[in-house]
Amino acid sequence: MRLAATGVVGFSTLRFGDARAYLFAAGELARTGHYPLATEPFYFRAPGYPVFLIAATLGHPDRIALAKIANAVLGAFSALLLAALSAKIFRRRGLALGTGAAAALHPGFVFLSTDVQSEPLFLLLLLAAGWLLLAAADRPSSNLALLAGACLALASLTRPSALALAPLLAAPLADRRYPLRVRGHVAASALLGFLLALAPWTLRNAAVYGEFVPVNDAGGSAFYQGNSNWMVHFYELKSLEEYRRWSAAMFADLGQQTRAIEASAGRSPSAKSRYFVRKALEERRADPSGWPSLLRHKAWDWLRPYPNPLFWPAWSVWIVGAIYSAGTILAIAGLAAAPRPGVRLFALAYLALTMAVHVAVLVVWRYRVPYWDPVLLLYGSFGAAAAWGFVDRKVSRGTTLARRGAA
Repeated sequence: MRLAATGVVGFSTLRFGDARAYLFAAGELARTGHYPLATEPFYFRAPGYPVFLIAATLGHPDRIALAKIANAVLGAFSALLLAALSAKIFRRRGLALGTGAAAALHPGFVFLSTDVQSEPLFLLLLLAAGWLLLAAADRPSSNLALLAGACLALASLTRPSALALAPLLAAPLADRRYPLRVRGHVAASALLGFLLALAPWTLRNAAVYGEFVPVNDAGGSAFYQGNSNWMVHFYELKSLEEYRRWSAAMFADLGQQTRAIEASAGRSPSAKSRYFVRKALEERRADPSGWPSLLRHKAWDWLRPYPNPLFWPAWSVWIVGAIYSAGTILAIAGLAAAPRPGVRLFALAYLALTMAVHVAVLVVWRYRVPYWDPVLLLYGSFGAAAAWGFVDRKVSRGTTLARRGAA
């Protein structure tokens, strides 16, 4: 499915706006052995996906077709991981196969695999972290927990917003099936794996910049983009042409401000972040009544079950909206009826945390796909199976409790 969709888009075409920044970072790293100090005029990209591009293209990131094929492979493995997660949560082979098939056909996942972008790698690492953490809690296993933490760190090195998920690695502490000492060992191993995998890059940043920079220097810029007057104006746009003018002006202004702060403070990530956060807060304090409205817009931008009509044709908005609306309704039903209440509580906390982080910083609907869609697919598949009588809720819970007792 992913290769076919890529063939329609083109194996050598680049439509994604950030693709060239990833290719530039990968090319510079392959050519010089050093990661570039900037991949855009205002920050440098997280290193995970550029490093993957070098590996996937055998050191030649200009081979666009190889990069796209590699993304298709990542997407295919993500479907398998979702099936494995379903099997571990619901313990139903048919349901797991159905979930994997749904993930293979899911339009959001397929679309994100058609270009040079980090989402397929990030999704795979995020799912691997989730499966390993659940497996570590079920056994229990410190080794699997260590790998879960490492996978989440690699996901954070691909998309820094995943840093906010680190506290969820302590979730095994709430698993009352085992003594506190065992739970603590599993949770500590997960956190240790996270720190060990993240530390080399963070130490590299400390050596280069002389400051604590966990992943990259884009946090302040992202906060400014998501909370400044520019974002207020974004929600007033009525046409694609208006958006293009807005985008050009906003990024020109962001680049100009970045050059000004770097001229006075050098390449200091902390000085740059402090400047942009302070400036965004000043703009919002100057318009206190507008901030609640901005947050409502951003929250709806995250929650709406269809892509932005500003960028997509009406037919795709309606089709995708219908698919996502049905999936969301089924996922709500699945969450209400699903076994393993601890896993359900974890999933709800995960959904709330990822939404809160993005609404507080920057919301793009594309960001939601790798974060929320796996949970919606898992519980939506269970909800569909329960609605059609393929899963007996009482039997599922009974089986789960029996296996817990056996463990």
